[in-house]
Amino acid sequence: MNTDDALPRCRWCNAAPEFPAYHDTEWGFPVADDRRLFEKVCLEAFQSGLSWRTILSKREHFRRAFEGFDFHRVATFGPKDVERLLQDEGIVRHRGKIEAAIRNAAAAQKVVDEFGSLAAYFWRFEPDPATLAAPQTASTHAASVALAKDLKKRGWVFVGPTTAYAFMQAMGLVNDHELGCHARAKVAAARRAFKVPV
Repeated sequence: MNTDDALPRCRWCNAAPEFPAYHDTEWGFPVADDRRLFEKVCLEAFQSGLSWRTILSKREHFRRAFEGFDFHRVATFGPKDVERLLQDEGIVRHRGKIEAAIRNAAAAQKVVDEFGSLAAYFWRFEPDPATLAAPQTASTHAASVALAKDLKKRGWVFVGPTTAYAFMQAMGLVNDHELGCHARAKVAAARRAFKVPV
């Protein structure tokens, strides 16, 4: 992707050459696909203590290692799979985070049983735009606190209020692109056209 196009972008795009493409085509656009939603929860957990650049550079390998983030398959992983993943140099080899992904997969199945889809569940926590702080000035919101609390009650781990808000930013539950960013209007249009899952 040509990043010498002089388009105004969120400042964080300057931190790594991989960021502009992700920013322009994914970050903030509304998502209703359960696998992508589950993937993002998992990758946010793996990012804990690390940079997003590290995770983004390993994302394709994560997808292969975790069966495309099909949570029905991941939920069947056992101790041998944990040991296999701990030997996989293409991912972040952290036992607690690997086990969290497996545990969260089982919890995701229960959410789907209750709400019909992960999308229907997560979008229940979409905050009122009028309650949001100025773009990229907050790391949590009452909605992300509520989401994290509810996930914990349902057995999810490694998803605190800050992680939940980063998830909301990335998956389009909020439009947190800077006011002068070229993608802000595109995301706003995508959100207007988006049919919130029920």
